[in-house]
Amino acid sequence: MSTALNRLGALDAARKLQRRELTAVQLVRACFARIEQRENTIHAWTALQKQAALDHAEMLDRSPLHGLPIGVKDLFDTVDLPTRYGSPIYERHHPGLDAAAVALCRHAGAIVIGKTVTTEFATYQAGPTRNPRNEAYTPGGSSSGSAAAVADDMVPFALGSQTAGSIIRPASYCGIVGYKPTFGAIPRAGVKSLAESLDTVGGFARSVPDVALFASVLMRDPRLLNLSYDAKPRIGMYRSLQWRHAQSETKEAFAQAAATLSRAGAHVEEVPLPPEHCMLVQLHADIMAFESSQSLAYERLEHAAQLSPKIQAILEAGAQISAEQHINNLARAAESRARVDGWFDKYDVLLAPAASGEAPFADLGTGDPQFSRAWTLFGLPCLNLPFATGPQGLPVGLQLIGKRHDDHRTLAIAAWVHERLLAAREPDIGASDMWPRG
Repeated sequence: MSTALNRLGALDAARKLQRRELTAVQLVRACFARIEQRENTIHAWTALQKQAALDHAEMLDRSPLHGLPIGVKDLFDTVDLPTRYGSPIYERHHPGLDAAAVALCRHAGAIVIGKTVTTEFATYQAGPTRNPRNEAYTPGGSSSGSAAAVADDMVPFALGSQTAGSIIRPASYCGIVGYKPTFGAIPRAGVKSLAESLDTVGGFARSVPDVALFASVLMRDPRLLNLSYDAKPRIGMYRSLQWRHAQSETKEAFAQAAATLSRAGAHVEEVPLPPEHCMLVQLHADIMAFESSQSLAYERLEHAAQLSPKIQAILEAGAQISAEQHINNLARAAESRARVDGWFDKYDVLLAPAASGEAPFADLGTGDPQFSRAWTLFGLPCLNLPFATGPQGLPVGLQLIGKRHDDHRTLAIAAWVHERLLAAREPDIGASDMWPRG
C-alpha cells in the first residue's frame, strides 16, 4: 500500500478492513510499531496492552466485524487497564468497568490499545506529552496524549473530553481535527467528572469524515455517516472579544478563511460582538471552579498534599464561590446561550479562533483555553479545522461552531468548509501531511 498503515485515516482504514484489503492484526501491529518508534520522544501513553489488542484483533479478523485501534484518554474508566486521571492519588486505580463511550466503541469493533496522557484531572498541570510537530512545544491540554497519538499516526482515533478547551486547543496545536459535540450528546458515564455543567465527551481524528464515523457510533446516529452538503453555507465570522490576544498567525488564518470560503460560494459575514460577551470567559471559569471544587471534594479534602498547586488554586477559588452565586452564574449563562441560539437563524455555522496561535513551548504550560470557553459554556458542537501554518512552522486551525443538537449539519458543513480550505492552502496534500513529524 502506498500509505503506511498507521497513517490511514479512520474511514479509509474501516473501508479497507471491511473489504478485507487489510486485517485488524496488520493495523494494530503498524500502530504499535509507530508507538515503539516514537513513544520515548512523544510520551503520549500512560499504559499499553499490546498482546490483548493483538488477541482482540485476531478474534475480529475471524468474524464479520473488523476493528479500528483507538486510544482512550486516561480520564475514562476501562475494565482492563488502570485509570489514573493524571493524578498520583489514583496510581493503582483499576475501576473494573468501561466508561459508556469506551463500551460503545468496543461493541462496534474498536480495539482499545491503551490509555493516553491527560493533564491532572483534565485541568492545567501538564504531563510528559510533547507535540509531534516539534517536541519543544506543548500538544495542548487536557487531552494531550490523545491529540499527540493521532497527530503522530499512532492511532487513527482517540477519545478526549472538554470542559474548557481540552479538545479544540490540542487539535489546533497538533494539526488534526478535534470534535466536541453538543453537550450531552455522548454519554459521560464512567468519565471522571470535573464540572457537571460543562464536561463533554468527544475525540480526535485526521479528517471530518473520520470523526463523524466515530460520532455515529458514540451518538448512535447513522445519519452522521452521510456528510453530503449541496447548499452554500451562511458563515458568521466571529472574532470574539478576546481578539486582542490572537496572534498574527490566527488573524491571518481567519482572514484567509473568510476570503477562501467567500470565493467558494459561501455567504460570509462578520458577526457583531455583543458587549455582554466580555464576561463569558470569567463566567465559564467561575462555573468550572465551583463545580470542580464539588466534583473533586474527596481529593481536595482528603488528598490535598497530592494535588498540584495549579489545581489547588482552582479548587480553592471554587470553594469561595457560594451556591447562590453559582445559581446566578448558571442563570446568566442560560440567558447568553438563548441569545446565541438565535444567531443560527441567520448563520448555519460560525468560524472563530481555535487558540491564540501556534502551540507555546512545553515549559510554558498547555496553553490558554480562552477562545473555547464561551462555546463550551453554551454547549454548542465545535470542530477544529487545521489548514494554516504559523511562523514556527506549527499548525494553526480555526474553530467551526454549529447549532445545539444540530451535529449532523454541523459536521456536513465542516466537511464542506475544510475541503475548500485545504484545497486553497495545499492542493496536493491532505491536512495530516502538512506538517513534518519525527
